[in-house]
Amino acid sequence: MLQDSSFRSAATTSRRIGLLSTYPPKLCGLATFAAALEAELRRSGNRVDVVRIVDGDDTDPIGRQVVADLVNGVPASIRNAAAVLSRCDVAIIQHEYGIYGGIDGDEVIELLKALDVPTMVILHTIPLHPTPHQKSVLQAVGGIADRVVVMSWAAHDGLIALYSIDPRTVVMIPHGASAPSLERLEVDQFGGGRPQLLTWGLLGPGKGIEHTIDALALLGDLHHRPRYTVAGVTHPNVFARHGDQYRHALVQRSFAVGVAGSVTFDDAYRDVAQLQRFVASASVVVLPYDSRDQVTSGVLVDAIAAGRPVIATAFPHAVELLSTGAGIVVPHADPAALAGAIRSIVSNCDMWASMVAEARRLAPSLAWSVVADQYARLSDELVHTGEPIAI
Repeated sequence: MLQDSSFRSAATTSRRIGLLSTYPPKLCGLATFAAALEAELRRSGNRVDVVRIVDGDDTDPIGRQVVADLVNGVPASIRNAAAVLSRCDVAIIQHEYGIYGGIDGDEVIELLKALDVPTMVILHTIPLHPTPHQKSVLQAVGGIADRVVVMSWAAHDGLIALYSIDPRTVVMIPHGASAPSLERLEVDQFGGGRPQLLTWGLLGPGKGIEHTIDALALLGDLHHRPRYTVAGVTHPNVFARHGDQYRHALVQRSFAVGVAGSVTFDDAYRDVAQLQRFVASASVVVLPYDSRDQVTSGVLVDAIAAGRPVIATAFPHAVELLSTGAGIVVPHADPAALAGAIRSIVSNCDMWASMVAEARRLAPSLAWSVVADQYARLSDELVHTGEPIAI
């Protein structure tokens, strides 16, 4: 993030900001991210022109906030999207390999080359073991962008170590979160009831939920065995290929290991405010992901912002964000380690309270208002840098 205090105090200009991303009603983390960032940038007085990324067969009517569509695989659409974004003072481009057309989403390179305004690219995925083509795409993106935004220091260090990208262009801005009021979370989460474990998000292989179900089977000796809620629907891309196979397999596993009475599968839709309250009602959030490369997790950030202790596998963002005591990091695919971490927290109210306190300490820096302000300041920096010097 920007370090020049004199610049920070002067960065108050309202801008016309272009934002290229997937966008609601599409169900994906990038769409949710874009809508939240856009709302906060607008709230602080900026104009935001959203260009929505779509595939040719999933276009919905353009809403009020969306000024154009980028239709993957259509060269004329790429040129039009670039022209629309170039009418702005600065363009914010969200990057994830799977949202753009071409091999490893390499159509984004053509779009970036066509832009005539300062550009920042937000990297949501930085493979630690990329294929040669993935590496070349990310390096091309980083070489064209004026600034590359990463959302954790793990991402920052991995990008600089593994990719040929100028470190001077790389900026760390945390993933934002919509946090509920924390004052109402003073209640004792273990006041005679069963502890509530929660995993939420779009479902699909790699989420590691089966390991938490197996861990519950190892906690039968606890006086109050925790309840475990798995909230969310199958990821649309997974559903298109495999239907609800993963979800059904989890249900069957809960019966097979004897914990079906303690596991709830919840596919109810919740808006942002409802989701905040739902997360804040949990005793512990469990993120048992199989990925060892995940340098950004919006769910992790939302859990911390809600003041919840987190048990997570050792993916890079969790190792970084939980290092000061807001949770416990465990090895991947290890039900016994998960069970041990769950047992430690739900059996020790002092440990739980300490983790809650640390999560609350971290939460303010993750608020969307704070994060959006950093993007606004970075926009100011890029616009000022691009202005001619008066003689």
